[in-house]
Amino acid sequence: MPTILRSATPDDIPLILSFIRGLAEYERLLGEVEATPEKIRATLFPADGRAVAECVLAFAGDTPAGFAIFFTNYSTFLAKPGLYLEDLFVLPAFRGQGIGKALLLHVAKLANARGCGRMEWTVLDWNQPAIDFYESLGAERKTDWTICRLTGPALTQYA
Repeated sequence: MPTILRSATPDDIPLILSFIRGLAEYERLLGEVEATPEKIRATLFPADGRAVAECVLAFAGDTPAGFAIFFTNYSTFLAKPGLYLEDLFVLPAFRGQGIGKALLLHVAKLANARGCGRMEWTVLDWNQPAIDFYESLGAERKTDWTICRLTGPALTQYA
């Protein structure tokens, strides 16, 4: 069955939300999902056209199989934009069929076409299948960096 990739549209919001929930369940973080159809519409398909992220959907034939969400960031050292892959998810029934690779390489091609200096993402340290997959494609793990995050009340106090 051929893998078909296409950019998401507003009609895909329910599918995007189902993939977000599927990813969160896999990562044991379902309780942290605050995404709603309204929030997805406002951020991926806003009326003013200034989306903060993009979504690519993957299909095995006509069947939804996975997605990738990414956005532009910036490297001061390179003085170039980059692409940050926020999420890559393939439904369990479609894993091992090249769909994840197709999604990742699609985003990498976009990064090259847009003149980006790098493409980055994070992976949970316990997700060895994903780590092995990324390394098989030539990805380098940056073990000398630690992610810092302000969220929820810690972020709100600075509003």
